[in-house]
Amino acid sequence: MMETAVAARVLITGVSRGLGRAMLHAFAAQGMVVCGCCRSKQIAEELSSSMARPHSVRDVDVTQESQVADWARELESQDALPDLLVNNAALINRNAPLWDVPVEEFHKLVEVNVSGVYHMTRHFVPKMMASGEGVIVNFSSAWGRTVAANVAPYCATKWAIEGMTKALALEIPAPLAAIAVNPGVINTDMLQSCFGEGAQAFPTAEAWVEKAVSFLLALGREHNGMSLNIP
Repeated sequence: MMETAVAARVLITGVSRGLGRAMLHAFAAQGMVVCGCCRSKQIAEELSSSMARPHSVRDVDVTQESQVADWARELESQDALPDLLVNNAALINRNAPLWDVPVEEFHKLVEVNVSGVYHMTRHFVPKMMASGEGVIVNFSSAWGRTVAANVAPYCATKWAIEGMTKALALEIPAPLAAIAVNPGVINTDMLQSCFGEGAQAFPTAEAWVEKAVSFLLALGREHNGMSLNIP
């Protein structure tokens, strides 16, 4: 089990809203040094200005490998590589049968939800291996283990995350760990896009994060390759 004091640095993708933004502030409140990224330069600057150093938020699009590579090199040069990497950035398609999902929308989901995680893995995990420690959490979904109508592209990408994470777990050396984590059903913009008003029945990101932070900080090598759920 990872002690909280060990996870001195947490890196989170997709912090502009929802779970990512809630985790950004919650980990910082727990005494972690938090680095986050989002696509919007304006939001990144606003979040950075609201958080005292050494916390930081950068405008990095995880679908752009060169941007991820530059960010990894920058953090390495600052001795700020993560002890806990949370690949949170994701999109969901607008509710529609698979054949009605626009080609551009389908490809964008794959780019963010799958390629984005690959880019983060490619440029951060070898550096974490060199440092000899680290936990990689790839956010999956209940729809990465089951399916539902009208969200087939999202299901496909989250099933991919499950498989990619389990394979990665076989490749990384101890004491590193790679874990697929289903965050649960939370009332975010993403859930509202597919549940509509029904999303109001579920906890907010601010309520969810109270349990999520302690759960994520407790993950370690003994969880390598597992598919877990945040309670």
